[in-house]
Amino acid sequence: MRDTRLSRLVLGAALIASLALIAISYSSGASPLVRGMRGIAGSVFGGAERAVSGLTQPVTRFFGSGLAAAGRNGQVAALQRQLVRMRAELSATRLTRAEYRQLDRLLPVAGTGRYRVVAASVIAFGQGYQQTVTLDAGGADGVRPGQTVLDADGLVGQVIAATGQTCTVLLASDASSVVGVRLAPSGQIGWVTGAGRSGTGAGLLRLAVLDPAAVLTPGEQLVTAASVHDRPFVPGVPVGVVAAVRNRAGALTSEALVRPYADLTALGVVGIVVAPPRHDPRYSVLPPRPAARPTPTVTVTRGGKPAGGGGPSTSPSPSGH
Repeated sequence: MRDTRLSRLVLGAALIASLALIAISYSSGASPLVRGMRGIAGSVFGGAERAVSGLTQPVTRFFGSGLAAAGRNGQVAALQRQLVRMRAELSATRLTRAEYRQLDRLLPVAGTGRYRVVAASVIAFGQGYQQTVTLDAGGADGVRPGQTVLDADGLVGQVIAATGQTCTVLLASDASSVVGVRLAPSGQIGWVTGAGRSGTGAGLLRLAVLDPAAVLTPGEQLVTAASVHDRPFVPGVPVGVVAAVRNRAGALTSEALVRPYADLTALGVVGIVVAPPRHDPRYSVLPPRPAARPTPTVTVTRGGKPAGGGGPSTSPSPSGH
């Protein structure tokens, strides 16, 4: 085809008609009128179409799937699912040194509690109102909603949804999370709730106990209490340590703030409990309580000046995990 004014006009008209037909095709591709127009256009502009198809085919193959999806609802959700799937495949083939260390620490904890776990890596953090993470293990690995998730330090949360290859975990710090707990060694029963994204307390959990006369003290440790049929929480998983007590006048229950053992803002390798222990491990999975640190005592004379350092005090100083 020679480059003349007429040939350029014909080619321009062909391109405009093709774009118009594409737009109509996506909106009403099943219309008989459109099918007839396609046939006419094919016979009129077939030569020009064949001339440019060799140049446009690679680009069409690259963008074709994206253009087809653009007209459908849920395009963003589909792309997000594909990204999560790709991350799961990638994380399944390699572990960093840090992740190996986390796995080495996780397995003894699971063994002490007699928890049968599936190890998984965090591949995405939730962006919505809820505090969630996505793991690279799913239904194909025996993961089901309502299962406990922990790491080498303690409780992470519970599985709330699962696909074949991934699952979603609601973190214990979420405002909708409620975890039944038992205090060690008193055995007091209560529950902890998360503060959520807008809560105060720098990632602390809120503790309430059933006994209004219970005396809570900083440094007390908490483990999960058994749920019905061990769902969503198996017993004995370390939860945290009491950081501060908030006994309000007239309150029906004693309240405190709890610092969780697990760092819920920096999760890596975790374990999903796919089979609960046959017997309640009680407090066997808890880390040792921090040793009491001696503090110097000072004796004050009548003149207000210190008279010497005295011996070390044996009273424990409250400390978190």
